[in-house]
Amino acid sequence: MDKKFGPQDVEIVSREPLYEGFFRMEKYRYRHKQYLGGWSPIIQREIFERGNAVGVLLFDPRLDRFVMIEQCRPGALDDKHSPWLLEIIAGMVEEGEYPHEVAHREAEEEARCSIYKLLEMPSYWVSPGGTSEYVDLFLGLVDSSNLVDYAGLDDEHEDIKVLAVTRQEMLQLLANGGISNAMALIAVQWFLLNEQQLELADERSTDPRIMDSF
Repeated sequence: MDKKFGPQDVEIVSREPLYEGFFRMEKYRYRHKQYLGGWSPIIQREIFERGNAVGVLLFDPRLDRFVMIEQCRPGALDDKHSPWLLEIIAGMVEEGEYPHEVAHREAEEEARCSIYKLLEMPSYWVSPGGTSEYVDLFLGLVDSSNLVDYAGLDDEHEDIKVLAVTRQEMLQLLANGGISNAMALIAVQWFLLNEQQLELADERSTDPRIMDSF
């Protein structure tokens, strides 16, 4: 679907830093063209500048199971069930990195898994009304026959449980709300809807960082 407007139809009047710690907040003042003609008034919004992220759903096609992780999340401390969430591996894109490099790095750090084939999945804006975070999603094919129980980096205070989830268990988790974060829900549901279109043959590439696009 063609869009009527593009980047040239927005004017950023100013950007003011408000806070910088583990994350950053900025105040935007901007205006944009309107559907019925003319320009909007100047709009002021505070934006959570979280940066670009990468999420990877790890899947073992030989054993027909997923590799998921579980860890305590500060944003979910008020969760009535538990702040320990079942997730896919994920991480932030650091300066000079490409998303596919982050995918391989985070798979090693958070699950001790080596991805032998990386497939692109749809990317998305997390919550564009209030944050600039953009997520590149991938499907990573792995050999999960020798999974570790725990992973994570001590210097990043990561305490991660690594889990092998069968297809039936995954369907049950989706049905009963066992997965409660958007990134994992989007990745798993997209995979289940599009699996038949993907080439998931268990063939080790001579290049361990090969990436296919779909």
